Amino acid sequence: MNTEKLIIFDTTLRDGEQSPGASMTKDEKIRIAKALEKMRVDVIEAGFPIASVGDFEAVQAVANMIKESTVCALARALDKDIDRAGEAIKGANSARIHTFIATSPIHMKMKLHKSPDEVLEQAIRAVERASRYTDNIEFSPEDAGRSETDFLCRIIEAVIDAGARTINIPDTVGYTLPDRFGKLMAELRERIPNSDKAVFSVHCHNDLGLAVANSLSAVMNGARQVECTINGLGERAGNAALEEVVMAVRTRQDVFPCHTDLDTTQIVNCSRLVSNITGFPVQPNKAIVGANAFAHESGIHQDGVLKHRETYEIMKAEDVGWFANRMVLGKHSGRNAFRERLKALNIELKSEEVLNAAFARFKDLADKKHEIYDGDLQALVSDASTTEHERIKVVALKVCSETGETPHAFVTLSIDGVENSIAAKGSGPVDAIFRGIEALVNSEANLLVYSVNNVTDGTDAQGEVVVRLENEERIVNGQGADTDIVIASAKAYINALNKILTPIERKHPQAARQV
Repeated sequence: MNTEKLIIFDTTLRDGEQSPGASMTKDEKIRIAKALEKMRVDVIEAGFPIASVGDFEAVQAVANMIKESTVCALARALDKDIDRAGEAIKGANSARIHTFIATSPIHMKMKLHKSPDEVLEQAIRAVERASRYTDNIEFSPEDAGRSETDFLCRIIEAVIDAGARTINIPDTVGYTLPDRFGKLMAELRERIPNSDKAVFSVHCHNDLGLAVANSLSAVMNGARQVECTINGLGERAGNAALEEVVMAVRTRQDVFPCHTDLDTTQIVNCSRLVSNITGFPVQPNKAIVGANAFAHESGIHQDGVLKHRETYEIMKAEDVGWFANRMVLGKHSGRNAFRERLKALNIELKSEEVLNAAFARFKDLADKKHEIYDGDLQALVSDASTTEHERIKVVALKVCSETGETPHAFVTLSIDGVENSIAAKGSGPVDAIFRGIEALVNSEANLLVYSVNNVTDGTDAQGEVVVRLENEERIVNGQGADTDIVIASAKAYINALNKILTPIERKHPQAARQV
């Protein structure tokens, strides 16, 4: 292949986690990191170590576990941040420190209260300090899309001289337009004398729905790294979606002078994993990974595809992982088949005892539905992981809903080992259960999101419920899965309440401004 390589820098574990309610545990970060490594992502940004002890430990665990991909830690241009990042990634086979400071006039004046000269000096110092830990240093001028081009040229030239070997240009607030962003990338590479000593990168937010378009415009103008996330996850409207960037470059090799090394057949599985762990469902019409991405209902389209696939499909569904594995488990499947399928899905259980418990849950599910698909297994494991360290547990639920009558529920919970029961009414069976649970727990939490999605097809499919609660400025997601959607709803609500009642081990990544 004669084209240049496009480096794929995945920041699902860092920027993706900035979505309200999307915080991940250390074990969940490791699961996603392993899936990204299997997909052959070049760089995995594992987190922001200075944010908390928990985030430091999560980044450290990923750095020690991942062998093939480069593991990156984010740090502000501060000595304490950089030292903490360096400590977190020291066990990695290949390590990177990504440091940043704001360069737009509004950020320098209103947030940093620094002059451009002070910002320049701090950026140089940060890169030089990062070089104590690794020679793989990335620098980002935060809010580059609204920065003055002359100052960008000045600071980028200086940090390259100081040792930065990747220069990332972030559109932090999703403000730029594709043509102008592409021109900015070309101008920076042309005007900066030592630009040939660094790989230029791009990191775009999706506030105007242009993150992927801006990223690809930058690639066409010389960027050779794209920072992106699975499913476009990220704060506010999200980031550039990895699957869209990668498949655009792969599909349009007649246009793009570069290629990626990703195993694209892992995209769908990775998408589902991130969705299950974060509780952020993928919309059906989402490009590449949405349930309708390769569906054709129009008779004209169906006829065309049947005659010749390329009439209406520009990609093969199999190339991104759809229908790549049709192995189906059922109630007659043994423990070894169950174990091997989990392994293929990058799901590793902590011990034989945990495996036995998961297998028992699998058998229970197999009694309820005839065929168990990969999505069912991922939902089963995600649902099982929510039961660890519970203070609140469901003992019994009874719901009555009939035409012309107000639905009511009878709820029995165990709270810190003490059982309590209550009867409650609501506008529907789920509302009645939620009211009953809240009356017993008295969390004073506000329900922000209630979302129901089918895990697989068919009337016997598991329903996966996501509940988002807000309590004293803390936002959490709860998840629950069951073939009975009412029970799944109760599981999700209680899962969210258990998170609210759990002491915060990690400060939310949004506590500090990031690129």
